[in-house]
Amino acid sequence: MSAKPIHPRDALFDPDERDVPALPVCDHYSGVEARMRKSLELQAELGPVFDVTLDGEDGAPVGGEIEHAHLIAELATGPANRFGRVGARVQAVDHRRFDEVVNVLVARAGARLAYLMIPKARGLADLVRAAAVVDEASSRAGLRRAIPLHALVETHGALREVQALAAHPRIESLSFGLMDFVSAHRGAIPQSAMGVEGQFEHPLVVRAKLEIAAACHGHGKVPSHCVVTEFKHTAALQQAAERACRQFGYTRMWSIHPGQVRNIVEAFSPTAAEVDQAIEIIGAAQAAGWAPIRHHDTLHDRASYRYFWQLLERAHRTSMTGGAQLPAEVRQAWFGEPLPASNS
Repeated sequence: MSAKPIHPRDALFDPDERDVPALPVCDHYSGVEARMRKSLELQAELGPVFDVTLDGEDGAPVGGEIEHAHLIAELATGPANRFGRVGARVQAVDHRRFDEVVNVLVARAGARLAYLMIPKARGLADLVRAAAVVDEASSRAGLRRAIPLHALVETHGALREVQALAAHPRIESLSFGLMDFVSAHRGAIPQSAMGVEGQFEHPLVVRAKLEIAAACHGHGKVPSHCVVTEFKHTAALQQAAERACRQFGYTRMWSIHPGQVRNIVEAFSPTAAEVDQAIEIIGAAQAAGWAPIRHHDTLHDRASYRYFWQLLERAHRTSMTGGAQLPAEVRQAWFGEPLPASNS
């Protein structure tokens, strides 16, 4: 009797390498109640291929931060959060309502929130304080989990300490805050660098993007690319998302309009040709007991196997409901999904 094939994840990665968070490739932000509800409806339609971040920072009216936090908690714990992929952005740690907002969210929705986003960290010290407040609130609420933290790199201090931020054990993902970062340069970076083309050309912005991506990959965290504000320019958004993914090493990207979600997911999805090639190579490698193989006169070994397996994992994460997916037998063999019922 032949031995059961070793699963790619077990054959190709050490246990600590498997801990990189498998987050959806799109992070959609909304803060107004009607838009938050529509975002959750869209997630129910497309499936958990994107996260919904309910915005308690820019979305909350001045003076109404606590009431807005209660609204976010209500939505996060309600039936609209079908997949458990709803997070919340809170205020900056030096905001007078930070502790209160965190306490409301954790006490009411801590068990259902996928993460909390910490904005405007000025460096590691702000992140450490934020994590302490969240963990203290979690302890008071009797939570058995540590709520994952995401953070925005949008200040000089945060970029200067980006390696330490990425190394922090409570961090799951770092996002680049383009507009605040540009503004922090007091006019030294032109407004054009906030645009869909300029943000990929200005040297200081490019440097920031690359340092964030490198720090995240070095510490097994997820780098999340900044917004494209020209939300009606579909072609420009598509091009920006593809550049973020294929040239800058980002594995996740922000959306600020429902119309951007599908384009971002598609841009971060492998092509059909890439998926077919990866299936052939991983299948042949598994059959060979993960020894080196030749595929179309090209040598492949464990180094390239890891690349092709991660490509298949990304294809699996970006399969929208009703959209193109991996073949059923691949999903069943490598991702544990049941085969579809036969109509015969």
